[in-house]
Amino acid sequence: MKGKRIFETAAALLAILILYAVVLIGCENKIIYHPYKYPAGEWEAVDGLEVEDVWFHAADGTQLHGWYFPATGARATLLFFHGNAGNLTHRVDNIQRLTPLGLNVFIFDYRGYGKSEGSPDEAGILQDAQAAYDTLVTTRRVPPETVILFGRSLGAAFATDVARHNPAAGLILEAAFTNARDMAGEMFPLLPIGWAIRSKLNAIDKVPHIALPKLFIHGSDDEVVPYRLGRKLYAAAAQPKAFYDLPGAGHNDTYRVGGQAYFGRIQRFVDEVLKQPQPKLSNE
Repeated sequence: MKGKRIFETAAALLAILILYAVVLIGCENKIIYHPYKYPAGEWEAVDGLEVEDVWFHAADGTQLHGWYFPATGARATLLFFHGNAGNLTHRVDNIQRLTPLGLNVFIFDYRGYGKSEGSPDEAGILQDAQAAYDTLVTTRRVPPETVILFGRSLGAAFATDVARHNPAAGLILEAAFTNARDMAGEMFPLLPIGWAIRSKLNAIDKVPHIALPKLFIHGSDDEVVPYRLGRKLYAAAAQPKAFYDLPGAGHNDTYRVGGQAYFGRIQRFVDEVLKQPQPKLSNE
């Protein structure tokens, strides 16, 4: 009788776990993406700053919105792919500290974020990322050899995809993870749902084929994307590459904890890549 009770209890727990996993998989996009739709956000953050609204369209016709921050004496343009929460307004403080490096900054909101239309999903945001690059290079005629791709957290997956298929001067990946399956394992260690999720967000299979110079930045105390995943992604990447440790930094305070040294490292990377010939795209 005791063995029967144990079996029934175990079966009930298994059923609950399976049901929980099914619910998680059904809510996949809501777990991954946490957009702040306009007017939510800090839209007044740009008051007094020189900034231009940029409207453009993804390949499927979705209208997207971005902000372009010009820098005095700019020598390169940084295309900023932000993380999964909030919208572009929450990155203004960071951007204000990047433009003094001689970098124009173009940041845009994925579909469903800020003033951009639609709802976020991986396939759509891949289109958005390419459209943002095309807006810089084709519409605004920014030379590809002066474009720095910068992806933070979730944005690293989309910056990596753009780097895989387009010319640029360099790629910076900050607080980046390997793929969606690894992150699912970190978020839900007791539920092996990685095999069932639809999202790939697969940076680790792309970085071995990216010939651009790459700078990886990761906080040692990142509580969202484990440091070891950043290291794993770096290990898989093709040369040339460099890894910049931020001791004591978490997930959202990298540039604050890193301070002047952090921005100095980015400036050195920009100096280095602007002197190098542009690598050919891999056909593998």
